[in-house]
Amino acid sequence: MAGQPEMPEQLRMPGQPEATAQPPVKRRTGLDRLWTVPNVLSVSRIILVGCYLFLLFAWNDRVTATFVLAAAGITDFLDGYIARRFDQVTTLGTALDPTADRVLLASAIFSMIAYGAVPIWLAVVVLIRELSVATAVIYLDRRGAPRLEVNFIGKSAAFGFMVGFPLLLLGHGPGSWTHPLTIATEIALIPAIILSYISSLSYLRPAQRLFLSKS
Repeated sequence: MAGQPEMPEQLRMPGQPEATAQPPVKRRTGLDRLWTVPNVLSVSRIILVGCYLFLLFAWNDRVTATFVLAAAGITDFLDGYIARRFDQVTTLGTALDPTADRVLLASAIFSMIAYGAVPIWLAVVVLIRELSVATAVIYLDRRGAPRLEVNFIGKSAAFGFMVGFPLLLLGHGPGSWTHPLTIATEIALIPAIILSYISSLSYLRPAQRLFLSKS
């Protein structure tokens, strides 16, 4: 009303410090997100690896362990598809996904060697490729090179392994069908091995160029 003195916006008691504006809470968005569906699937893949090892060696339940290993392999396909299809690619995911892949593959190979379900030649060929790629990735990361995304050829090779290794485990048992399944799976894994070595060039070549440039 006219002539009425204006009231202060906020009354402050004597000796009370001035209220300061609180900074807004920063929410994680875009590449900075943590709890996305693909990241949860990658974490679940690592958990399933532990369940698989427990079933195989503690309970000696080969069949159930095979299905758990196959389920872990399915999450490898799902997390990449969901991340690309629904725009859920994150900085954490680009590191977590390949790490979970290597944990799964290495666990499957070494456990199946111990179980006697995989030929030594196949295990050696796959492990040489994985060790060479892991070495190249670590070298590139320490040199500050940008992280390389997993390409389609590499994903196709990984998918072949994730299908093939459970079938090898399933075929390592009694029954007239197990030996033909093992032979067919070993033959079917050859294209996956070839694709895996082709995809490894996307890591080895940048590492080689960077090493030669620093020499």
